[in-house]
Amino acid sequence: MIATTPPPPYYAVIFSSLRTEGDHGYGEAANRMLELAREQPGFLGVESARENGLGITVSYWSSEAAILAWKQQAEHRAVREQGRSTWYSAFQARVCKVERAYAFGAV
Repeated sequence: MIATTPPPPYYAVIFSSLRTEGDHGYGEAANRMLELAREQPGFLGVESARENGLGITVSYWSSEAAILAWKQQAEHRAVREQGRSTWYSAFQARVCKVERAYAFGAV
């Protein structure tokens, strides 16, 4: 599903990852993180896709302060550590300011 976002400016966190073999609780944790992110002030939406071990998740936020607060959230911090030790062989996070946005069709 394509996230519905407000008019720019806003921020995007692009999280690209390579998964290790097996679930090891990943699915449950990913669902919990989405639920928790939706409760965070400044969260605007998320889009995610995974194929052949490569995952790309883009989360949208109202401000850099909202992103930092999410990064510091205790449960999220613990799950990130489990990601490093169990679920990912590699990942990269990028923070971007969205200055323009274009759409086509019903989003």
